[in-house]
Amino acid sequence: MSNTEQAPDELRCGGHQGEPGTRAGEPASAVTGLRVLAPREVPLGGPRAMRVRRTLPRRERSLIGAWCFADHYGPDDVARSGGMDVPPHPHTGLQTVSWLFEGEIEHRDSTGAHALVRPGELNLMTAGHGVCHSEVSTRSTTTLHGVQLWVALPGADRDAPRDFRHHVPTRVDLGGPSARVFLGELAGESSPVPVFSPLLGAEIVLPAGGGVVLEVDAAFEHGILADTLPVEVAGVRVEPAHIGYLPPGRTRLEVANPGGEPARAVLLGGTPFEEEIVMWWNFVGRSHDDIVEYREEWGRGSARFGDVRGYQGEVGRLPAPPLPNAVIRPRRNPAPGVGGD
Repeated sequence: MSNTEQAPDELRCGGHQGEPGTRAGEPASAVTGLRVLAPREVPLGGPRAMRVRRTLPRRERSLIGAWCFADHYGPDDVARSGGMDVPPHPHTGLQTVSWLFEGEIEHRDSTGAHALVRPGELNLMTAGHGVCHSEVSTRSTTTLHGVQLWVALPGADRDAPRDFRHHVPTRVDLGGPSARVFLGELAGESSPVPVFSPLLGAEIVLPAGGGVVLEVDAAFEHGILADTLPVEVAGVRVEPAHIGYLPPGRTRLEVANPGGEPARAVLLGGTPFEEEIVMWWNFVGRSHDDIVEYREEWGRGSARFGDVRGYQGEVGRLPAPPLPNAVIRPRRNPAPGVGGD
């Protein structure tokens, strides 16, 4: 998915400084160390733009592991919003992770891939040196509902060749709750999809009033993104489209559904990302000059990004927004801290 904001923030993310800061009204739990990250609404382009809820990056936390971008959208009535139609647009220095709960999206990219994104199926695209792609909801789609996630690539792999992978994870029964592990390892299930740093990504479904205790890697920090119903993480309520963040140091993760209907959450994890990165629009680089170069190359049709074949929209390529009249402002993660069991 593209970041279609016309004046996107220019962010320097990664590394750590000082003690964890808190957002007003969102203090850390004194017992668990959990912090709740609130989303902000962003229009996804067009006069009838469907709106997405962006929870990463936030001022108080830029990344969770290498996860650097998280959009939650829907359930969205396509007849009202017009659905999704994102023209070919570029990416660098990251992997895009598409995960749907409802609907269907047609994906085309400059690797030559032409695929459908369906509920419970992972589509992962590696940008690395450069890639471009388009995303269009299919005509049969009446409701769109899902998440779009980005993973920052480490410096050693930032110029990795473009790639596309599709994977259908098995549903794992957790004794009432269930999980689909689309990246990394959890509950004895392992995803075969290649990543460039230690990561975890899984969909968790909890029955009404149910809960689960998950064995997790103590080296990881974790974020639990609640879908349309609140969940409790380590005993703390996390509202829909919010992320409950937990620092490294835990070997068990408790997630519960306090409501009377089944609830869903997306679990994200990874080792703290120590490198500084620069994010602007759809690019991840290491400096302001990187971003300037990527934008210029996209504008002149550089071979860095390749071409998308078969997109039928009115706009052949999504133009890059104007650069801000400023150099990047430092914005780093706070120190991850240590969380106990």
